[in-house]
Amino acid sequence: QVQLVESGGGLMQTGGSLRLSCASSGVFFNAYTSYDMGWFRQAPGKEREFVAAIKWSGSSTYYADSVKGRFTISRDSAKKMLYLQMNSLKPEDTAVYYCARRKGPYSSGSYSWENPSDYDYWGQGTQVTVSS
Repeated sequence: QVQLVESGGGLMQTGGSLRLSCASSGVFFNAYTSYDMGWFRQAPGKEREFVAAIKWSGSSTYYADSVKGRFTISRDSAKKMLYLQMNSLKPEDTAVYYCARRKGPYSSGSYSWENPSDYDYWGQGTQVTVSS
């Protein structure tokens, strides 16, 4: 069983910062370093949208235009952890944030970085609320 558990969400004022964490466990724990990982978010009444992703090796990162320059994705292979540092937060960043495992070990397969359907395991989400 693959488990991903997010933490670090909360209430923040505009311009503030938060750091989200995603811990992996279960059968995925030992295979964590083989998979690309991503962060998505979903606001009330909206579709789940891509935020950021990082290759299994940590060598490349990808960001949605809306967060580029403000958010930073990173991973700690030794701790099997994924992070999302969010700076200069805006009210439009308010959403439930999810970490997810991208399909295909070692970036194999023709999977997109932005499509939620190309991620196969998800955490339960953590709420981020940014007040104006």
